[in-house]
Amino acid sequence: FQRNPNFVPEDGTGLNALLQNYWMVIHPPTLFLGFAATLVPFAFAVAGLWYRKYTEWIKPATPWMLFAVLVLGTGIIMGGVWAYETLNFGGYWNWDPVENAVYIPWLTLVAGLHTMLLARRNGTALKASLLLVITSFILILYSTFLTRSGILGNASVHSFTDLGLSGQLLVYLLAFVLLSAVLLIREWKRLPSDPKEAAVYSREFWIFLGVTVLTLTAFQVLVPTSIPVWNKVVELFGAVSNVAPPADQVGFYTQFQLWFFVFIAILSSIGQFFWWKRYENAKSLNWLVMPLLLALLVAAAVAAATGVADWKYIVLLYAAAFSLIVNGRILWMIVRKGYKLSGGAVSHMGVALMLIGILYSSGYSKVVSMNTTGLLFSRSEDFTKDDNKENKENTLLWVNEPTRIDKYWVTYRGRRTEVKGVPGYVNPKLLTDADVPFRAVALNPIEQNGRTYYQKGDTVRIFPENTYYEVEYRDDRGRVFTLYPRVQKNGDMGGYAISPDIRKDANRDLYTFVNYDPNMGGEKKEWSKPEEHKAHVGDTLYLNDYVAVLEGVNRLTELPGVQLTANDAAVRATIRVLGKTQPYTAQPVFLIKDRMVGQMAETIDDLGLRITFLNVDPRTGEFTFGVSRTQKDYIILKAYVKPYINVLWIGCVVMLVGFVMSMFKNNRQ
Repeated sequence: FQRNPNFVPEDGTGLNALLQNYWMVIHPPTLFLGFAATLVPFAFAVAGLWYRKYTEWIKPATPWMLFAVLVLGTGIIMGGVWAYETLNFGGYWNWDPVENAVYIPWLTLVAGLHTMLLARRNGTALKASLLLVITSFILILYSTFLTRSGILGNASVHSFTDLGLSGQLLVYLLAFVLLSAVLLIREWKRLPSDPKEAAVYSREFWIFLGVTVLTLTAFQVLVPTSIPVWNKVVELFGAVSNVAPPADQVGFYTQFQLWFFVFIAILSSIGQFFWWKRYENAKSLNWLVMPLLLALLVAAAVAAATGVADWKYIVLLYAAAFSLIVNGRILWMIVRKGYKLSGGAVSHMGVALMLIGILYSSGYSKVVSMNTTGLLFSRSEDFTKDDNKENKENTLLWVNEPTRIDKYWVTYRGRRTEVKGVPGYVNPKLLTDADVPFRAVALNPIEQNGRTYYQKGDTVRIFPENTYYEVEYRDDRGRVFTLYPRVQKNGDMGGYAISPDIRKDANRDLYTFVNYDPNMGGEKKEWSKPEEHKAHVGDTLYLNDYVAVLEGVNRLTELPGVQLTANDAAVRATIRVLGKTQPYTAQPVFLIKDRMVGQMAETIDDLGLRITFLNVDPRTGEFTFGVSRTQKDYIILKAYVKPYINVLWIGCVVMLVGFVMSMFKNNRQ
């Protein structure tokens, strides 16, 4: 700065296009807050061991445990919503290692929460509570190591790289592991415990079963996720490990997690039942007979009505229905004593709803944009083979030509852009570039819904990194709606991101995104050599496959962007072109300025035509036009139908509401 006081550093490359999203403002900080919150119950647990106050720490730590579960769960759900609304893989959870690294400690936190609630009543679950609380915090540190050390660089789609912190993170992790292990070993024999085994008809027995399943659920995800770490450890000892993470992550994890959650749904319901009703013999199970039978009838009826035929999904549906019925019955029973006591039942019902939503939205998600053209889409690496799945599951949409998708006639209307202060999106043909970045000049008044926002010639602010595609849907009853899937670019980073737009109905989502656009990668259109056409006013022209009429030629006194003097001349032709679905108007300009000739061509993207005003013969009144041809404008669209996904989002909210209720109740206690 002393050498050059006026030094200004160059602009950076900006955020990756995927990160230019409002969810990235709230999703990561929420996760980080959830991570940090696990430190509080961990600190209470360590203090209890350190000062040998083995049971006193449970009560003040419980609200913080609930807070950590609530906030971390909220962050995970936000991540799922972000993935669903922003990414184009058609879902909300992909079992990516970085996703798993957050999911694993959340499961152990939930397990630890349940044992802490038991430990407040007696010493049966004290040891389990200490183990799970400490393990949850260690897993948070381990997750941080996985994501920030770069060790998952080849296993995860998340672009975390090694920032040179791997050694520090590893030392930090091992220090807490060592501290915790020493304290636990030193105090283990002194820890109070219940000398009697938990009876089969006790709350302790069933909650312990549920906690065991939750812990196994986390362990099943932890082991495959840690394969890159195992390979690295083996390499440190001079050996080579060929163990690879599962290729089909979704299929691999789902086949195990489905059954874990069948047991979790059933065990959590029975555990909730024994929590509120204490019995000492088999007669206690009579209370559960009616929910078991009713859940069977409900699951059978729903499966038949909605077409669920896979026996595994029917079992999951039965478990979720059983959980809803049991917890609903318990909620009705205890809400009369005070709604503040019902947080647990509400959370369990939320989880059951989530399972139903996941079952339908993932298990019965269906691609509806099937390729019926017989064409091979070979523009992108995804469309390289005739039998390629992606080639079969995408629809080619020519601009302004309706195509049948699902129960709709779908029409691509063109690209759109954002203009600050204007609701919705604007046709970029109404704008021309200004000399200032992120600014444009209106060529015509900009109107939306009958209101004029900018006049011709006004300078407006634009967001050129975003391109929206106006896609109109019309059902057989004539009802119309429009979706605007987006492509987001970052020119400095040389990348772009595809984001979907979603039509949300009560019983399903229509999830759509543009898989390919010829302009997406900045490719320029290849135009044919101009063909000359001569005509008088009123003559008919045959341009490519279209009929056109030269309706008139008028002299201009003003021309946007050009200052005309008395010695200059400009004329504009009006050519009406009859397209297949609608007529179009082209107005090319012929200009003489400062004794130099110029032409301002007019492009009709819908038809793939560019018309240039080449010459004027004042003696004969004949005008010459050059017509070039190119590929008509089109996009390749992919669309899914995701049934009953709203049940998933409702279940998420219900579960979090239950956690909030429990947190405030325990905080008051």
